[in-house]
Amino acid sequence: MFHKILHANDGSDGAVKAFTTAIKLAKESQAELHMICVEEVPYFPTSIDEVKEERDEEEHRFRKVIARAQSEAAHQGVTLHSHVVTGHPVRDIVSFIESNGIDLLVVGFMGHSALYDRIIGSTTERLVRLAPCTVIVVKGQ
Repeated sequence: MFHKILHANDGSDGAVKAFTTAIKLAKESQAELHMICVEEVPYFPTSIDEVKEERDEEEHRFRKVIARAQSEAAHQGVTLHSHVVTGHPVRDIVSFIESNGIDLLVVGFMGHSALYDRIIGSTTERLVRLAPCTVIVVKGQ
């Protein structure tokens, strides 16, 4: 069914729930499982030190996310390939999909307010529209 599955993980509760689904699908399909974490750097940092500080914080946060995911995948008998990139989540996830032949993207969704979605937009919604593969959205409660 699927050969290469990508799970986009931002460390949220919704992402954890989606990861459980991604592992299950990878196991059932005997697919290669990848996980991507995108370190967002501010577009208008006030200083280089601010960029470094934020990047260090993100790397530290994703180190824990990756360790937990690797442990869970191993427990389920699935090999996980993790990737951390710096940039813009939607652009970089879509680019990763295109350059790695991913045929399924599994993402989590934790709803914000309607006002937030109208003003800021939803990363999940944009991935559904722009990803050149099947997308499964796992909704958190």
